[in-house]
Amino acid sequence: MGLRREARELALQMLYALDVNPSVGVTDTLQTFREEHADVTGRVRQFAEDLVRGVLQRRELIDSAIEARSKNWSLARMPRVDLNVMRMAAYELMFRPDIPKKVSINEAIEIARRFGDKESPSFVNGILDEIEACPKTEESSEEQ
Repeated sequence: MGLRREARELALQMLYALDVNPSVGVTDTLQTFREEHADVTGRVRQFAEDLVRGVLQRRELIDSAIEARSKNWSLARMPRVDLNVMRMAAYELMFRPDIPKKVSINEAIEIARRFGDKESPSFVNGILDEIEACPKTEESSEEQ
């Protein structure tokens, strides 16, 4: 498994944990993951934490983009794994011009296949394909 795939999978786990138990908070969640995954290299940990912080900082915009493109699905009805995979990929699509769009989508599909159910890859792909069509923001990755 590549370093960025490993980081994305860790980021998904952190986002999921925060989604189902928001009272724990970002700092505590990051610290718990650092302790539980002490063997993870610094580059993997950094990319994972950057993804988590980026998603959380822009969650309102990301959720709006996902919801606007999901037909007959409110965010509350979406499976939590699928939603957090899409949040992470949408963050990359919208705010990380340094990451190719196709890479973000393909990674999300593979992670959805691993962590979601049998419908997850096509559901995630359909929504992300529509988000891909929107232009990336002017914000740079240094602002994270």
